[in-house]
Amino acid sequence: MPDRVKRFGVSMDASLLKGFDRRIKAAGYKIRSEALRDIIRNYLVEEEWQDEDTEVVGTVTLVYNHHQRELDHALNELQHDFHSAITCATHVHLDERNCLEVIVIRGSARDVKTIGERLISTRGVKHGKLVCTTTGKKIV
Repeated sequence: MPDRVKRFGVSMDASLLKGFDRRIKAAGYKIRSEALRDIIRNYLVEEEWQDEDTEVVGTVTLVYNHHQRELDHALNELQHDFHSAITCATHVHLDERNCLEVIVIRGSARDVKTIGERLISTRGVKHGKLVCTTTGKKIV
């Protein structure tokens, strides 16, 4: 039997709803239902990451000075060490000194977190962030 759309009611404080409406309008949502669906999906994706054995996808964004001694080499070595989990990497020259690298990692939540932390904590990285998402298999 195919999935069916279900309707439900939500009660909330008027000022909370006003703030929600303002925020979703600014984000480009036409109706509350679309915004609520995205919020619920995000909540479910966060739950996926709680099970360390679940297959997930993450992106690690790094900003660093490419003149930092041995940093390029260290980052490349780490990526080679985890080559089976690293799907791709994109390197962008921000200016004459600074680079941005985005690395896509796929594997168990445990492994993706570990690889992300290793990359971000590499000496010389100015800023790093792991963004966790889903393979989409469990989300409608």
